[in-house]
Amino acid sequence: MKYDVVALGELLIDFAPVSKSESGYPVLAAQPGGAPGNFLAALNQFGCKTAVIGKVGEDMFGRLLLETLRSAGIDTRGVLTDSGVFTTLAFVALDESGNRDFSFARKPGADTCLRPEEVDEALLRDTKVFHFGTLSLTDEPAAAATRKAIETAKTVGALVSLDPNLRKPLWKKEADAKAAIEWSLRQADIVKISDEEIQFLWGLSPEEGARKLLREYGVSLVYATLGPKGCHAATVNHEVTVESPKGIRVVDTTGAGDIFGGSAMSQFLRIGKKPADLTEEELGRIVRFACTAASLSTQKHGGITSVPEEADVVAKMAE
Repeated sequence: MKYDVVALGELLIDFAPVSKSESGYPVLAAQPGGAPGNFLAALNQFGCKTAVIGKVGEDMFGRLLLETLRSAGIDTRGVLTDSGVFTTLAFVALDESGNRDFSFARKPGADTCLRPEEVDEALLRDTKVFHFGTLSLTDEPAAAATRKAIETAKTVGALVSLDPNLRKPLWKKEADAKAAIEWSLRQADIVKISDEEIQFLWGLSPEEGARKLLREYGVSLVYATLGPKGCHAATVNHEVTVESPKGIRVVDTTGAGDIFGGSAMSQFLRIGKKPADLTEEELGRIVRFACTAASLSTQKHGGITSVPEEADVVAKMAE
């Protein structure tokens, strides 16, 4: 296989506040983002070979995004540019703890306009893992393109990885979001899901949610993230709970969940076993590495640009 992971989905610009003007308006910095880009940037940083499938506008931000992805080592041959729509923009508000609230300029954004016939199937036939999130299911034709990509990946025996990445403002109704996430979970082998998403879907604890996914959805590896507290991870044979490292001064949590997911995937692929064959120690090691990488990423602004060096992750884990 030429690629370790191919991801499909939204590539966008996050406008995050860095200060306030005299009149109280936020002064925003443009940061390259989109969950798939952040996820793949972490994988590349930790030694994996990746590619992305998506669409950006033929505009200043589309060009900048492609440049940033390429500098991160991500293969962008599967990304199209469209002169008829703008690159998607996300405006981020941060509270005092660095937690985010989003407003999107996406009516439509380029990422929602990817058509099924534009999906680069050659990439999907040449990867160990296919990764997606539910933001690409909010609108057609991108939803149909996503379904086609999942189908193609499954026919060649690639593992399917999912981060639901719930963003309520992007759905017409919460019931639509719930239905799309439920459908997506049934397609996936590996799932990274937050405690808030588990609560939204079923009103369960992270531990109960993880067990439900293993038992009822056919998922074989679950990372139930607990925000700043860490992560509970489970396979059919083992469960571990890992705390995030202490002493992190949080500046911006944008992309931290994606960086957790990409970091965990890099370590899982490095071990080279099926999820069910992981030992408890290996599962714990994967999650400790991912929690540490995600925590360190919150010390910088942005997503793609905040992935820490592997040496820094290892040093923090040794403390």
